Amino acid sequence: MDPYGDAHSMERNFTFNRGLNAEIVARDDLAKTLFPKIQPLEFQTALHLALGRVSNDTVETSWSDALVTVQGDARPYKLTTIEGMMLEQRNLLVNLPANQIFRAYTGLGGERGWLFMNWAWEIRGWIDKLFGGVGLRRGRRHPDEIWVGEALDFWRVEALEMERLIRLRAEMKVPGKAWLEFRSIPQSDGKTLLTQTAYFAPRGLLGLLYWYLLYPIHGFIFSGMIKKIAIRASESANRSK
Repeated sequence: MDPYGDAHSMERNFTFNRGLNAEIVARDDLAKTLFPKIQPLEFQTALHLALGRVSNDTVETSWSDALVTVQGDARPYKLTTIEGMMLEQRNLLVNLPANQIFRAYTGLGGERGWLFMNWAWEIRGWIDKLFGGVGLRRGRRHPDEIWVGEALDFWRVEALEMERLIRLRAEMKVPGKAWLEFRSIPQSDGKTLLTQTAYFAPRGLLGLLYWYLLYPIHGFIFSGMIKKIAIRASESANRSK
């Protein structure tokens, strides 16, 4: 038994707390002098590189892969971090062509809502408006058509690939930057892999607390939403027959 155990523990806690209070913004160019071959990247460049690695499936997974279950070649769930960005991805194999899946998730928002637990989305909109955000009042321009750059409730359409992808950038008040992306990936057997990915780049300790405290709620909502998207696509396909 270490007679100095308590003292060592207190010292570690004190050091940890001092670390949280430490100034982390560089005020001089000493690092450039010591490491001249290392060229830092601005945030936007680093972000695009990170999203590119995720899109190409070259992400090295983290401890959170323990949460991953396996079903064939597509992992239904993946939680990981990459270069400081949190990533939560859900996959669902749907027996429909990619274009029908695409229409289902690009029709989200506005009067149609978000298909699963709409009341929770409305509460989030009220909270956002209370803190000076845009809330849900913007809706959407057209119930089915959507274009890059236009508003979608408290999101902004950042990327759109016809019959394949939509990426939404959050414009609600959050301690960081957030995105929600949907992909429909055609499979060789005629089915489609529906992928739903939430990205979050936290801003400081508050951003990390926001992610982990709301993770159970977000996880429940996103899990239900991807299933509802598949159901909506299937119902729409049946009506068109």
